[in-house]
Amino acid sequence: SSSHGGGGSIMWFFKDRGFDDQSIREMCRRCKRLDDVDSARASENWEFLKSIGVQERKLPALIGKCPKILTLDLRDKLIPMVQCLSSLQTKPNEVASAITKFPHILLHRLEEKLCPLLAFFESLGAPEKQLGKMLLFNPRIISYSIETKLSKVVHFLASMGLDRDGTTIGKILVKHPAIMSYSVEGRLRPTHDFLKSSLRLTDLQLQRVAANFPEVLCRDVDRILRPNASYLKSCGFEEEEIGRVVGGYPPVLIKSVGNSLRPRMEFLRDVMRRSIREAVEYPDFFKHSLKRRLEWRQKVLMRKQVKIECSLSEMLECNHTKFLSKFGLL
Repeated sequence: SSSHGGGGSIMWFFKDRGFDDQSIREMCRRCKRLDDVDSARASENWEFLKSIGVQERKLPALIGKCPKILTLDLRDKLIPMVQCLSSLQTKPNEVASAITKFPHILLHRLEEKLCPLLAFFESLGAPEKQLGKMLLFNPRIISYSIETKLSKVVHFLASMGLDRDGTTIGKILVKHPAIMSYSVEGRLRPTHDFLKSSLRLTDLQLQRVAANFPEVLCRDVDRILRPNASYLKSCGFEEEEIGRVVGGYPPVLIKSVGNSLRPRMEFLRDVMRRSIREAVEYPDFFKHSLKRRLEWRQKVLMRKQVKIECSLSEMLECNHTKFLSKFGLL
């Protein structure tokens, strides 16, 4: 056993719960305070985690990731934090699963970290219900600094002309929390500049991208956006037309060329015998499911020998019943 004060008893605490020597040593190396924790406190914290719904079989991995939890004061630290997180949950077990995902959430101080974070999001107009859902689904956000990380993303979105005082920015952050984990200078601004200068999207179109498809701003220009734009060019789209397609349906820039864009372009050209100009007029063409909507509707129209010159939007923009009645197929 260890030469430190209560070290021996914590050793037995771990052994009792199936930890092997190597992982115990590793935890003690990473968390010096473990040596001084008595097993009564460790057991109490372990039982507390079980009582709030953390599955027992997941506890060893959770504590392995964040052994410091066993050293925290139950009444001063763990219980208040869990109570506060529970006030955010909309479904049972959301808190337990957030803690399992990112146990370090319990190390943060309520008044220094969680309260300011909630206030920050609320000041941006993020809806309270969604706020809880977002934080519990992406608990790592609690570790982000408001000053050095989150504020920068907010300033960047505001610099695009998005409304700071309304709720737009708050809604974007809640809808696509991953945007907060990217560096503004390393990723978001280069993407924005590519859309603006290379594809000539207008400020209004860029705001639409940010508000409706923020994931597009998070993708790497050289690995994803530029190759997709080049693929469209190789299909015969003019530069100005690529801008119109992207402006109309921004995710076209982040879809897989092999699995999504190419099969649709080939279908448009070879089966539907339509020109790519039609996709410029109706960029949502790239949104519809190839199997369920494009192929199926095309088949029906060909079977019925519908000679009507119907546009892509007339063919695709309506639901199943409207489609059938529009072409007299009901």
